[in-house]
Amino acid sequence: MGAEDPDLYRDTWVRYLGYANEVGESFRSVVPVAAVWASYGVATAYVTADAIDKGRRAAEAHAQDPNRAQRVGVAVADTFVWQSLASVAIPGFTINRLCAASLALMGSFTRWPLPVRKWATTALGLAAIPVIITPIDRSVDFLMDSSIRKLYGTDEPPSAP
Repeated sequence: MGAEDPDLYRDTWVRYLGYANEVGESFRSVVPVAAVWASYGVATAYVTADAIDKGRRAAEAHAQDPNRAQRVGVAVADTFVWQSLASVAIPGFTINRLCAASLALMGSFTRWPLPVRKWATTALGLAAIPVIITPIDRSVDFLMDSSIRKLYGTDEPPSAP
């Protein structure tokens, strides 16, 4: 695969599997907790598959490079850390807290029946997902550019082929 080929994990519908845990967190008040944990399983599988794919792409792009193993390791590690933070940990925590707070506030300030409050919380969580994605992605880029990426010692982005 060349650099011009679409990235299955970032340029296609497969990307949305990385948001499975946010959907699970949005539905936490109306589904069994096992369903929420399953959503984290889907998101983690996505993160792992993307990291493996970036390692494969780096291996192909640097086939003749004497530092090939290092480049592959950096591509895999960088992708796994970035995706774990930007696609799973931070958005999952954000949606979880948003939904918990909204459910508690609706319980304090409305007379809505509990099922209505739970579904309103779910709707709010789902509506928040597209709003939080870009700020979280940019924040994780900044965080990693300011910390771990300084240790790599390469001039190109770590997950670039």
